Amino acid sequence: MVVGVTGSTGQLGRLVARHLSEAGIEQRLLVRRADQAPTLAGATVVSAGTYGDRSAAVAALRGIEALFMVSAAESPDRLEQHRTFVRAAMAAGVRHMVYTSFMGAAPEATFTLARDHWATEEAIRSSGMRYTCLRNNLYLDILPHFAGADGVIRGPAGTGRVGAVARADIARVASSVLRDPEGHANAVYELTGPEALSFNEIANAITDVTGRPTRFHDETVDEAYASRAHYNAEPWQLDAWVSTYSAVKKGEMAKVTTTVESITGRTPLTLRQFLATT
Repeated sequence: MVVGVTGSTGQLGRLVARHLSEAGIEQRLLVRRADQAPTLAGATVVSAGTYGDRSAAVAALRGIEALFMVSAAESPDRLEQHRTFVRAAMAAGVRHMVYTSFMGAAPEATFTLARDHWATEEAIRSSGMRYTCLRNNLYLDILPHFAGADGVIRGPAGTGRVGAVARADIARVASSVLRDPEGHANAVYELTGPEALSFNEIANAITDVTGRPTRFHDETVDEAYASRAHYNAEPWQLDAWVSTYSAVKKGEMAKVTTTVESITGRTPLTLRQFLATT
C-alpha cells in the first residue's frame, strides 16, 4: 500500500510522515515546494501544486491508496479548494481519505470554519471513497499564542471550556489510521485532550508553567470585533476569530473523548504537560 501525505512541510503533516516512515510505510509526500519537504526513509516527494490545481493533483495522486488530507490554509475559497482536491482524488483512484476536520463540524456550527469542514466531509462522503474524519479540537500548541503582547487572552468565551489536543497526539492517531485504513473505514473520530479547560484555567497554566504572566479578559462580541479591527482583516477572517470564542462559550468545544488513547494506546497530553516539554 502506498500512502499519500499532504502538509508534510507543516507541523502536523510532518509529524504524520515521520511516524509512517518509522513504521516502514511507503509514502508519497505531496507538496508545493519540494525543497521544503522532509527527508524520510521510504518517502518520495512529489510536487502537487495547490488543492485547487486539479490536473496537478490527479497526476500526483495516481497509485495512492490511502491519503492524508490536511485542511488547507484559511482563505475565502478554502472550501472550493477542498472540493477540487476531493474530486481529483476520486479521479486518481484513491480508495481511502483521512481528513483533518474540526470538533462540532456541522452546517449550523457557531465557529464559522467548522461549517466549511462539514461541507468538506460531505464532499468526501459523497465521493464513494472510504473515509476517516478526524474532528480535532483546538490545538494545545496554539493556546499560548492566543495571548497578546500584553499577556492577555481576549475573547467572548465566558466560562466555556475547551478540550484542546496536542498536534503530537493527533499525528499519532492519523498515522495509526493510515497504517490500517480498513479498520477505520467510514469513521468519524472526535479528538481531544484529557481535560476541558476554561480560558481562565488556560491562562493560569501558562503563567505557572512558563513564568509568562497571562490572564483572560472576557469580551463581549462587539468588543471582540473592535479589539481586532487594527489587523484590517477581511470580514470572514474576523468572523472566524470571534466565533471561535463564541463556540467555546456555547459549549461546542467542551467535549472530552477517550479516542486518542483507544486508538494509540497512549494518554493524550494535558496542557501543563505540553507546556513543560516545549
